[in-house]
Amino acid sequence: MPALASADQFGLQVAGGVGDHHVKKFDLAVAWNPGLTWWQIGDWHFSLIGEAHAAWWHTNEGNVHNDIGEIGVTPVIRYIKISGVVRPFIEVGAGIRLLSSPRISSDFTLGTAFQFADMAGVGVQFGNRKRYLAGYRFQHISNGGINEPNPGINFSQLYLQYNF
Repeated sequence: MPALASADQFGLQVAGGVGDHHVKKFDLAVAWNPGLTWWQIGDWHFSLIGEAHAAWWHTNEGNVHNDIGEIGVTPVIRYIKISGVVRPFIEVGAGIRLLSSPRISSDFTLGTAFQFADMAGVGVQFGNRKRYLAGYRFQHISNGGINEPNPGINFSQLYLQYNF
């Protein structure tokens, strides 16, 4: 059963990355850490984080759309070191997204505006009162086969987060 580690903590996250088909992505997120932790193994434990995202995609291949908007939410499970000045972690998450358009170019479409977003990443938490996070994420976005075509798109992203 999860234990309460501390009071709620909120953060503002900014990310940038590149994806398939020359798509560049800029992402803003609000992160919520409700302090739920479980399964302590030595100096490490699992924690649950919630994230709400708003992103902008841009591509030069976009002979249909150069710019696409994205909104969505992702629950994240993080395996993080409990103590220390620098606390490394690994994380995974799976959420949902809504795109302003599924069509990026005349020959590349994601099939539907509704998408699933899976990610895996690594990072570190540091600073006074654990205020800062920096990390890398690999993200796959696809419609999960609910509509054809379903080619999906992959992103590599770097992010920074400030907790308040």
